[in-house]
Amino acid sequence: MAKHIIIIGGGIVGVSCAYFLHKAGHQVTIIDQSKMSDGASYINAGYMSPSHLIPLAAPGVMKQGIKWMFNKKSPLYIKPRLNADFLKWSLAFNKSCNQNHVHRSISVMREMAVMGRDLYHQIKKEEGFSFHIEKKGLLMLCQTEKALYHEDELVQIASKEGLQAKTIMAQEVQKMMPETVLDIVGASYFECDHHSTPGEFMEEIKSYLLREGVVIRQEEKVLDITTAGSKITSVHTDKEVLTADEFVLAAGSWTSTLSRKLNINLLLQAGKGYRIQTKTATGITYPAILAEAKVAITPMNGFTRFAGTMEIAGINHTINKTRVEAIAQGVNKYFPEVHITEQEKEAAACGLRPVSADGMPYIGKSAKCDNLTIATGHAMMGWTLGPSTGKLVQEIIDNKTSSVVLDMLHPDRKF
Repeated sequence: MAKHIIIIGGGIVGVSCAYFLHKAGHQVTIIDQSKMSDGASYINAGYMSPSHLIPLAAPGVMKQGIKWMFNKKSPLYIKPRLNADFLKWSLAFNKSCNQNHVHRSISVMREMAVMGRDLYHQIKKEEGFSFHIEKKGLLMLCQTEKALYHEDELVQIASKEGLQAKTIMAQEVQKMMPETVLDIVGASYFECDHHSTPGEFMEEIKSYLLREGVVIRQEEKVLDITTAGSKITSVHTDKEVLTADEFVLAAGSWTSTLSRKLNINLLLQAGKGYRIQTKTATGITYPAILAEAKVAITPMNGFTRFAGTMEIAGINHTINKTRVEAIAQGVNKYFPEVHITEQEKEAAACGLRPVSADGMPYIGKSAKCDNLTIATGHAMMGWTLGPSTGKLVQEIIDNKTSSVVLDMLHPDRKF
């Protein structure tokens, strides 16, 4: 039976939910507080990465994060602060950084990532979209033998999960990109990964949704949520009061603020990431992550994008020039002939990624609210997992068998 569904949040997860719910015959409205033209869904590295099997909460991550607190250029920065939500999240995140959690997460991450990657291609084919997407894999470039050894371990894990991956030496990488100079000892090569130009997909799917009758309310902020019993009856924005049969909360880093109005306490922190880009020829023709520097490089449609850092310092969009400089220096260290200009650094942008307390998304219905489905907490995997999350949300609302076992993603899970 067709329902009226309100989706709060218009990033990659929100528009993906709208797409699949509309295709299933529902009447859909998206509400987003922004102009839906910037943020994490637009400034990310554009990867569809089944290779990213290991959740952010992994052994040693919190320990490394504490060490990096004193390094302003570190890839991961966790700003200490006396805030109850942050402290609860920190304790739970630290507790999740164990091998058992990683082992349990791998198959779920693989299934969702492969599904998400393939759905981008399916959407492009079915709707006749023209957005840029390529099947060139992903290189993890290493400057040290230690990093290469670690990457080889990940290659073995990926291979056991049925993904195409191998370890290659510097000479082979140089042959793949003969028009640039590399300073590396080798790389892991995940042939299973694809990449895209995010802004193109976002603009194309928004246009499609509008043509199909989906209502998109931009620059409209949800202020309150009214309930009766265990159901939402309406949402109050800064412009109007809206009613619906079902609601989807996909507001990224802002989701926990709204969920608290329903007494649903999601452990969630905003993780800021930065991007720089250049239209100057770089010779970089394959997506690559600089293993030690934690910088992602993507050859997009007409430009090269450099993205990096995970800065957990609350919800803010302040550009930290020191961290932007660290990205630029990291690129030059691996690619000595690639120089990012001052103008390009000045034009850097940032976006906030919602990070759960175990690095796994929150997808599902809380026991506290019958007609709400939550979809957030994807950390750095939002772009990869956006379409698969949208499909899973549609299956949940339509009471269909889920394409992925959702136990590890339940929003009421304990830490």
